[in-house]
Amino acid sequence: MSFLPRGRRFCEDAPRDMRARKPTRTLMLVLCPTLVLCFLYYSAARLQLRIWGFKALYDKQGFLRKLDGKLPLELQYKYGNLSKGECRPGFSEAKMTSIYPKFSKPAPMFLDLNFKRLSKINTYPPPFGIKTQEKIIKLILAHTKNYGLGSELDSLNCKRCIIIGNGGILSNKSLGSKIDEYDVVIRLNKAPISGFERDVGSKTTMRITYPEGAIQYPERYENHSLFVFSAFKPLDFKWLRQMVFKERLHHTEGFWKSVALVVPRDPEDMRILNPYFIQEAAFWFIGLPHNNGLMGHGNIPTLGTVAIAMALHNCDEVAVAGFGYDMNTPRAPLHYYESVRMATIKESWTHNILKEKEFLRKLVIAGVIQDLTKGI
Repeated sequence: MSFLPRGRRFCEDAPRDMRARKPTRTLMLVLCPTLVLCFLYYSAARLQLRIWGFKALYDKQGFLRKLDGKLPLELQYKYGNLSKGECRPGFSEAKMTSIYPKFSKPAPMFLDLNFKRLSKINTYPPPFGIKTQEKIIKLILAHTKNYGLGSELDSLNCKRCIIIGNGGILSNKSLGSKIDEYDVVIRLNKAPISGFERDVGSKTTMRITYPEGAIQYPERYENHSLFVFSAFKPLDFKWLRQMVFKERLHHTEGFWKSVALVVPRDPEDMRILNPYFIQEAAFWFIGLPHNNGLMGHGNIPTLGTVAIAMALHNCDEVAVAGFGYDMNTPRAPLHYYESVRMATIKESWTHNILKEKEFLRKLVIAGVIQDLTKGI
């Protein structure tokens, strides 16, 4: 038996206890960092596998690589019981989302007085946004007062829309009566109807255009349709203000060709296209150069593709006719209403026709849109 004082006994025993605990502490000091490194390595590997898996399934724009017109199983259940030809609610959105998971439907066709809530267009100037033009836009919208398609069309539970391109491929197709069956018929720029009804129809819900593309002869406008304005530069909004307020246009400097001097529409029948569709079509769908959000060489989508983007967000079914530039037939007519040849499209510095056609083909192959003239 030891009769050493308690404190002295503790001091002699302490090193023995510390020596006993030292291997355990050393083991923990080695094991913990090792476990942390293993966890990080495992997580990184899983993340890399996910990235590789995504790249294998989707292209750089985010579209499914392997496309076909088959309906996914969930859509077969949803639309399988509908009668043939019956409008399918939400069909284009569902198909688009199935091949492009980033697609998000909410995006109004036209600007209204609360346009500043649309954050995606606030950081870019025209054509991709509204920056620097907020005051004049507010002034114009306060005068036009209406911001939808109209009570009858806005109340439809299912809207079938068709965008009529201006391509020469429309000639001699006799699609006029079929085109007129759609709820919303969208036409572009100055493309005429009179004399071409058999091929292009006679119905017009809206005509989307910009100053240089607008019809210059008032008598050539349809009796009933919306004038939908798409801006490509700040000067365009000044032109629109003069058209809305019926002011005389004195100067046309700054436009790349002659512009309409009058638009024979009441302010209530005028709309401003949401510029988000230009931004979305250019940067996200097609993959054109960003150019710091400014108009540049080859980074502007055609108005037809912009109209398709708009329809995907606001229509239940989307069709097109008169789309497709066949660069292998340079002598073919570019437009259905004039003799300009296909070769002239090569002179365009703003569009990238080949990349745009790649995007449109994805939509057709996947059945997101229907191409009545089969030019895409």
